[in-house]
Amino acid sequence: MTTYPAFRIHHDAAGHHAGLEDLPKPTPADGEVLIRVHYSGVNYKDALAGTGRGKILRTFPLVGGADAAGVVEQSAHPCYQPGDAVIVTGWGLTFDHDGGFAGYLCCPAEWLVPMPAGLDPRTAMILGTAGFTAALAVHRMLTNGQDPALGPVLVTGASGGVGAMAVAILARLGFQVTAISGKPELADWLQGLGATQILPRDALAEARRPLEQARWGGAVDNVGGELLAQITRTVVPGGNIASIGLVGGHELHTTVMPFILRGVSLLGCNSVDVPYPLRKSLWGHLAADWQPRNLEGLASETVGLKDLPEVFERVLAGKTHGRVLVAI
Repeated sequence: MTTYPAFRIHHDAAGHHAGLEDLPKPTPADGEVLIRVHYSGVNYKDALAGTGRGKILRTFPLVGGADAAGVVEQSAHPCYQPGDAVIVTGWGLTFDHDGGFAGYLCCPAEWLVPMPAGLDPRTAMILGTAGFTAALAVHRMLTNGQDPALGPVLVTGASGGVGAMAVAILARLGFQVTAISGKPELADWLQGLGATQILPRDALAEARRPLEQARWGGAVDNVGGELLAQITRTVVPGGNIASIGLVGGHELHTTVMPFILRGVSLLGCNSVDVPYPLRKSLWGHLAADWQPRNLEGLASETVGLKDLPEVFERVLAGKTHGRVLVAI
């Protein structure tokens, strides 16, 4: 095969446009690895990049897709050999480097993680960036003393990829999980992932004072904005809030009182450039003791490269849930 299909994004004199193209098969330079991609996955950021509704890409044209899993075809790095199964998420993918929505991906070996026992390219992409980000949030909370004895952990945006993964991982680790979701029709699905209580989006709307009744042992927040401010007012002393998303707004209007008087910690989570030792450790957990008990239940659908424009529209309209896999 001398060419391969790729979902490529352009921004030029004709404006933003994206679609399938055939690209020449690359040859890895020193320190790089060429991967035959088997699966990718659709993240919210991918939908923003693919539609041009978010300033995600820093160079054009670029192949989309922040996730990829597959098998090494050529290697110019001693740590990887042809036939090795690998995972790559984050780093420069679909930012300033071609991403995983393609038949092949050539990238620095330092970005890769060897496929851990217990996963294959498909199951690794059910997890993908969403699972890795949720695992990073849980890791940061546990490192900072999060314990089931503090009380239930609140997960916002629970029907999305990261939120659903957080629900499942926390439940696997013995935490009681309360999920906030704007999709009541998914209550049974969320309970199947391990949520013990489902609340609507406006459940904390009355939490306006600097400190309210402490209800949550901690939280994984995928929304930001006013909902995150409400959470800060309702977490118990010593609890942790892992901040992941900003779909509800990037500004945070709160006071220092929860952090000073209750010792609440706000932990930022950036999964893009996590160093290799921690990245490998988290993938090891996801393949074993942190793996959601119903991993297959987190994959809502599988699509092809040609289906991506329609999928992006549904993602941005909030009409998907869990993980959307892309079979290459």
